[in-house]
Amino acid sequence: MTATPLEIKPLDRIPPLVLASTSRYRSELLTRLRLPFEAVAPEVDEAPMPGETCAATALRLAAAKARSLHVRFPDALIIGSDQVADLDGQPLGKPGTFTNALRQLQAMRGRTVVFHTAIALLDARFDSIETMTVPTTVRFRSLPDDFLARYLELDEPYDCAGSAKAEALGIVLTEKIESADPTALIGLPLIALTGMLTAAGFAIF
Repeated sequence: MTATPLEIKPLDRIPPLVLASTSRYRSELLTRLRLPFEAVAPEVDEAPMPGETCAATALRLAAAKARSLHVRFPDALIIGSDQVADLDGQPLGKPGTFTNALRQLQAMRGRTVVFHTAIALLDARFDSIETMTVPTTVRFRSLPDDFLARYLELDEPYDCAGSAKAEALGIVLTEKIESADPTALIGLPLIALTGMLTAAGFAIF
């Protein structure tokens, strides 16, 4: 009886890159790196767990999104990311509607919100994962309701946690933004990601 030789997968080839997200914001950011990638919807329950901090929720979900595609892409580098807006320890999700968005902006008016943006890179070949959370502190201006309503009508940020697009007209709502990575607030911290890709042996250029 002849033994079937084991199939040894080459580890020196460039693995495919998969973004575990259908967010157009994250896809647009990843496109800046000029790398070929596939964006695929992760299968994850995004509800926060009882007693979980906003930062912990973001980190857990980023890793879970990447891991949810492990079986489907066993030879890929899989990127997961999640963002949770934190107003005094209370998470602010995607508003979905004008009414919800206006309530969020009213609650944030004149206050400071921390946007916890988590990134995870899963090397499915070795089942190894690296994670990081990049906080962005945003101080919002005290603006009247009619100004906030007009902003929402123009920018329609209903798919953004915190109801403001800082990369667009939402910048007029802010008084100050502090972060180690300017792309983190938009949804995908590229400084952290490029460091992770390089450490994983992925040739960016």
